[in-house]
Amino acid sequence: MDQLILLFFSFLANLFSAFSGGGAGLIQLPLLLFLGLPFGIALATHKVASVALGVGATIRHLNNSDLERRFMLFILLSGIPGVILGASFILKVPDRSATMALGVLTLSLGLYSLMRKQLGQSYEPRHRSSAGYLIGGAGLFAIGILNGSLTSGTGLFVTLWLIRWFGLDYQRAVAYTLILVGMFWNGAGAITLGLLGEIKWEWLPVLLLGSLLGGYAGAHLSITSGNRWVKRGFETVTILVGLKLILG
Repeated sequence: MDQLILLFFSFLANLFSAFSGGGAGLIQLPLLLFLGLPFGIALATHKVASVALGVGATIRHLNNSDLERRFMLFILLSGIPGVILGASFILKVPDRSATMALGVLTLSLGLYSLMRKQLGQSYEPRHRSSAGYLIGGAGLFAIGILNGSLTSGTGLFVTLWLIRWFGLDYQRAVAYTLILVGMFWNGAGAITLGLLGEIKWEWLPVLLLGSLLGGYAGAHLSITSGNRWVKRGFETVTILVGLKLILG
């Protein structure tokens, strides 16, 4: 029964995450805690499973998008050092105050997007100078620290940062987030947490299956729905994630 519950909620969490650009931890991490895992083990297990979200979304997005490979490499190299740094110290600190702060920030993202009606509705690349990349990379490094140390909703930060700073539309930003954060950032965090902590290996097969299928299905919905609906999905998930983190 535990395996069926894990499969259903993992699929659901990753479907919403792949559609909106983040937030799988809103459902998946609390579920692992509810089923009895300590925080550190639940976080490491979720991180490993979330890599499959990136794989599933990548399979779908690479067939239907014109992503820039050099820009992908830039996002990758900017964020991974922050992910490793964040994951290396999270197991040693209490998480409640940091979780509250993350909740407030995440809720703010959703409200900001809600108020900016045209945000991310068109592709208008900007800040592609050396200074623009430097500031953009610093932002991604900071988000990488959050991604490595806390799991719920940090992909949403990447999505909005790519839209706000680099001028991407929602569909492109979500594609970059799912491929690079889902697969590579989370992979780096999973390896770090696995080396420093413990993973619930016997639960991973069903979590990986749910993440893979949910990631593919959510990416398909994102591609076929258009920027307006992806924006609505982003706003819904950020507000729910923010409230969940604040209320506990």
